[in-house]
Amino acid sequence: MRADRLVAALLFLQTRPAGARVTAAELAAELGVSERTARRDLEALASSGVPVYSQPGQGGGWALVGGARTDLTGLTAPEIRALFLLTGPDSAAANPRVRTALRKLVRALPAPLREGAEAAARAGVADGTDWTGAEAEEEQLASLQRAVVEGRELRIGYARPGREPRERTVQPLGIAVKSGVRYLVADTEDGLRTFRVGRVVSVAETGAPAARPEGFDLPTAWRALAGRMEDRMVAATVRGRAAPGVEGVLEGLFDGRIRYGARARDGWAPFEADGPSPEAVAARLAGLGARVELLDPPGARTALARIGAELAALYGGSEAAGTPGVSARARASDATRPG
Repeated sequence: MRADRLVAALLFLQTRPAGARVTAAELAAELGVSERTARRDLEALASSGVPVYSQPGQGGGWALVGGARTDLTGLTAPEIRALFLLTGPDSAAANPRVRTALRKLVRALPAPLREGAEAAARAGVADGTDWTGAEAEEEQLASLQRAVVEGRELRIGYARPGREPRERTVQPLGIAVKSGVRYLVADTEDGLRTFRVGRVVSVAETGAPAARPEGFDLPTAWRALAGRMEDRMVAATVRGRAAPGVEGVLEGLFDGRIRYGARARDGWAPFEADGPSPEAVAARLAGLGARVELLDPPGARTALARIGAELAALYGGSEAAGTPGVSARARASDATRPG
C-alpha cells in the first residue's frame, strides 16, 4: 500500500467541511484508483488510529471525527514524497534544521505512513563534497537570509568574474534558486537586481531597515528578472559547423541554446548557438580548436581569429625555445628596441 496515496486520502478528507462524508467512489476518482482500492485505503487509515469512521447506507460515507485535522494541512502528497526523497530525516548530510523539521513531520504521520516516508528518505543521498565551487555560497547565505527575514539594509562585497570585488548597498528582498544556484534578489539605486550568492564576498548590516517596495511580490519579481537574464543570454545567434563527436561538448557549453541541422557527407553538422554576443560565443568555443568552424556573423569569426592569434603568439614558440612564451617575449622586445 503506497504511503503517499494514504497521505493524499487523508488530505482529501480534511478538505471536506466538518461532518461531510466522502464515499469510496469520490476518493477513487480523486486518487485515480479503483473503488475497491480507495475503500482499502480508508480502512487502513481507520485501523491505524486516524480518527476516520464510516457510516453505511444511503447518504453514508467516510469522515474525520469532529472535523479532526493533522499537521499535514496544506501539503499535497507529491510534496510530502518530494520532501523525503530530497533529504530524509536520518540523512547525515542534510541541514540540521531540515532534519529537525522532517523528524517532526514523521512523528505527525499516522503509523502506516511512517514506514513509507522513511523508505523515501532512504531512497536519496546528499553529498556535501564540493565539485562546482558552490561551497562558497554557504559562507554568506545565513547572513543574507537573516537580513531578508528581518528586513535589514546591507552593504555587500560582490565579485563578478575577472573583476575586483565592488561594494554595493542593497535592500535584500528574497533568495531565489535556479538550477541549484542561489541568487539574492535586492533593490538597489539602479533598481531591482540579482546577485549570485556564491560571488558575495562580504556582508555587513548598515544599521538601517531595508526599504521594501510597496506591493513587492518575490515570485513576480523573479520571473521578470529571470526573463531579462535569459533575454541577454540569447541576444546573439552564431552559425557554424561541428566535427563528428563534438555535439555532446557543445550541449554542455550552451545548455540547450543550440540547434543542429542535417549532418553533411563529411560528418560535420551545421549548428546555430545563442549567446550574449558573438564575441562571447566565440570565446566559449575557442577551446574546441579546429573541431568547430564559425561561419556567421563576421564578428564571431574575427573574435575567434583574434583569440587564436593571441594564443599562437603566447605559445607558438614554446616547444622550440624550451620556455613558455619565450618567442612572444622576444618579439615584443625586438619591437620596442630602438632602431
